[in-house]
Amino acid sequence: MTARADAVVVRPIEFRDIPGFREAVGAVAAERRWLARTSAFSLEQTAVFVAGNIAHGHPQFVADDGGRVVGWCDIFPVPREVSPHVGVLGMGVLAAWRRRGLGRRLLAAALDAARGRFEQVDLDVYGGNAAAQALYRGAGFVEQGRRRGGRKVDGVYDDVIIMTRFLEEPR
Repeated sequence: MTARADAVVVRPIEFRDIPGFREAVGAVAAERRWLARTSAFSLEQTAVFVAGNIAHGHPQFVADDGGRVVGWCDIFPVPREVSPHVGVLGMGVLAAWRRRGLGRRLLAAALDAARGRFEQVDLDVYGGNAAAQALYRGAGFVEQGRRRGGRKVDGVYDDVIIMTRFLEEPR
C-alpha cells in the first residue's frame, strides 16, 4: 500500500473495477461512521449498480492506486418520478488515503460529469463528519436541512445534514 495520492489516478469506473469497488465500499462501511450502510452490498448488487451507471452515463469515478480501488464518487438519479433533475451523491475514500486531496479530486470529476445531466446534486452527511462537511462546502454545497438524530449506529445518534449543490439555479 503506497497511500501516495500523487500516484492515484481518478477515472471513470469500468466493469473490471466492480470487485474492487465493492471491497472499498465494504471497508468504509465497516468503519460504521461514514456511510448509510455498515456492510458491503453483495457482488451481484454492486454489479447491477455499476452496470446501470455505465449504461445510463451516470457519473461514477474511482481513485485507482495501481489497480486497487481506494476511493469512489458517484451521482445517480433520485428514484422519484418528479425529480429527474436531481442527482444523489455517494462517495468514500479508504482510511489510508484520506486527507490527501483524493476526495476533492473525485468530487470535482463527478460534479463536472453531472453538468448537463442534473440541475442539482443532493447528499446526506453526518453531523460528526466535519471533514466531509468542509469538503462539500468547499465544493459549493449548501445545507438545506437537518434530520436531528436521523442516524443511529451501535446506540449512538448523529444528525443527518442534507446538502445541495445547484448546478443550475431553480427558476
